[in-house]
Amino acid sequence: MVELNVHALDAGGHGIARNPEGKVVFVEGALGGETVEAQLVRSKPKFDVARTLRVLKESSGRREPPCPYYDSCGGCAIQHADARTQVAAKQRWLEDCLERIGKVEPECMLPPIYGEEWGYRRRARLSVRYVERKGGALVGFRERRSTFVTDIQGCIVLPPHVSALIPGLRELIGKLSVPDRMPQIEVAVGDEAVVLVFRHLLPLNDQDHALFREFADANSVQVWLQPRGPDSAALFHPVPAPELFYALPEFGLRIAFRPTDFTQVNHAVNRLLVSRAIRLLEPQSGERIGDLFCGIGNFTLPIATRGAQVIGIEGSAALVERARQNAHANGLVAQFETGNLFEPNFAPFGAFDKLLLDPPREGAIELAKALPDAWPRRIVYVSCDAATLARDAGVLVNTRGFRLAAAGVVNMFPHTAHVESIALFER
Repeated sequence: MVELNVHALDAGGHGIARNPEGKVVFVEGALGGETVEAQLVRSKPKFDVARTLRVLKESSGRREPPCPYYDSCGGCAIQHADARTQVAAKQRWLEDCLERIGKVEPECMLPPIYGEEWGYRRRARLSVRYVERKGGALVGFRERRSTFVTDIQGCIVLPPHVSALIPGLRELIGKLSVPDRMPQIEVAVGDEAVVLVFRHLLPLNDQDHALFREFADANSVQVWLQPRGPDSAALFHPVPAPELFYALPEFGLRIAFRPTDFTQVNHAVNRLLVSRAIRLLEPQSGERIGDLFCGIGNFTLPIATRGAQVIGIEGSAALVERARQNAHANGLVAQFETGNLFEPNFAPFGAFDKLLLDPPREGAIELAKALPDAWPRRIVYVSCDAATLARDAGVLVNTRGFRLAAAGVVNMFPHTAHVESIALFER
């Protein structure tokens, strides 16, 4: 047992303190500015980990977590902090990464992008575990620091109509012929459809199929079955089914996707993110713009509505085909090509006036190194990892002749430690 003065909140949602000997302690359940009584749970050579038992002096940003499963479920990390405190911590983390890793400082910090705190999550991977002694199937997120599945009846970060499905899903799994061979359910929510993708490790029988049809009809959802990898997922019932899509009303777009495609978890915040990215990029008629790691066209198609000649490049051939279909369905001219952006070769595509980058967590270090001196004159970089953004920013600013004109955070995943951010680079 130890009493600690917590001075900040880290990117993982832990309070940061030092023990009397000066060793760093990461404190679960604590916020910056608090004094807590904590129990040490793990010790490493350079730091300790502790769990808050009692708050002796509260932060003004503390609140009571509204989720009844918060103490055990690993889906959220910082429900005990209000929205302003969460976003401030994420912005400090972004600034710290840029300074410490990239050795750069933005000329201005953009206002944070907020969205709804609850019911926002339109994509989720629910774990499934059949545990006879707990009454059958458990459906939800994994427990903190454990591979066990949290015993929940609902989730307040899922849309309410999706959260309400969890008890029925537990019952459904328990009735199947292979309840212990159904490890996960992918949830994908579009503007007019809800899809559940059931991963099954053994074949299903006719009775299983009948149960899935009954569940889909009773709950107005689509059931997809996935016997192998993500590409094996296929619509099972109902056939035909409404298209899975999300809209970007500012640009008059409707973007279709498969439930296993990468799309942003938070559709409302994605609209705000796309809007900001396009304003920072300022696409003009006659410009050649490259959208790298373009996916299904989330940024490419809005760029095309502004009259620029845009080429979307993506490593997945399946996503490129989906992006082409979306361009056609929206009546837009946009070119999409498959390319390995981790070993970039711009020769087939020519020069670009501007670039938009939206890489995975690994970042875009090879792209940053490969950019020629002559172009582009502007880059908008959307990042899902502040550390790799900072690393790449260091290359762009310190070796490639860019300045970091602006940067800011996007609260895409409230109550989690995930930091989404956006940065503007100019020659």
